[in-house]
Amino acid sequence: MSFFLQFRGELAALAAALIWACGSIVYTGVGRQITPLALNFTKGWIAIVLLGLTFLFTGQSFPAIDPASFFLLFLSGVIGIGFGDTAYFKALNCIGARHTLLFETLAPPLSAILALIFLQERLSVAAWLGIGLTIAGVVWVILERVSDRHENFRPLQGSLYGLLAAIGQAAGAVLSRSALIHTDIDSLWSTLIRLIGGTIALLIWILLQHQISEMIKPLKDRRLLVVIAGTAFISTYLGIWLQQTSLKFATTGIAQALSSTSPLFVLPISWAMGDRISLRSFFGVLISLLGVALLFHR
Repeated sequence: MSFFLQFRGELAALAAALIWACGSIVYTGVGRQITPLALNFTKGWIAIVLLGLTFLFTGQSFPAIDPASFFLLFLSGVIGIGFGDTAYFKALNCIGARHTLLFETLAPPLSAILALIFLQERLSVAAWLGIGLTIAGVVWVILERVSDRHENFRPLQGSLYGLLAAIGQAAGAVLSRSALIHTDIDSLWSTLIRLIGGTIALLIWILLQHQISEMIKPLKDRRLLVVIAGTAFISTYLGIWLQQTSLKFATTGIAQALSSTSPLFVLPISWAMGDRISLRSFFGVLISLLGVALLFHR
């Protein structure tokens, strides 16, 4: 039990990565029926409703939180969920999933550097090595798909969006960490504040993009709404809650590195669905596992 308490932040980050891996498989199919921006908005407001119901059933009242911490969490949602995710989806449209994921691996080291500058969070040499090995294993797995081709390939624009997505996620994580270490707010409440900030930002973006018809499409298709709602419960409600838990109890760089291992969890899921796992992917997982082991060393 002491192990789980000592490493609850790290374990929460890994659990979030697993959940996001499962959700990504479902969203791949759903994304063909609705634009990524509208999909992100839909799962956001559904998660907000689910959180509201949770607080209603448990009888939890809004906690006492100072305005500065509230603003940091809200801004974290705007930058990380609204800005970061929007840039991520834009990158997907320009350079495809494989290249976009490569840029996403910049988020953990960027988070660690920003946390060092603004929060004075210092990591040990072993922790930096663990982050490096974890990300190296993920990159090794992602780069295997050399035959991946993307229609309407726009490398310069896509690279810019990919870099902005990584910066947005890193900045959002540091803002969350800054608020969580200075307040006793529950992770679920911090999740709600972040989601509200991100969803408002997405709503504004949708209105600017004139995608109102896409925004209301799930409301017209009951089956689509049920699928999005079910996946939103798993990947958004539980996933972001676990991410907030990891940022509360683990340093920013370590939490981000562990939560970025979703591509590794996709491999056993794909294998269970009948796909063949190459020797290269197997060794990529081993490299990342070595890095993860170092991140659990105290």
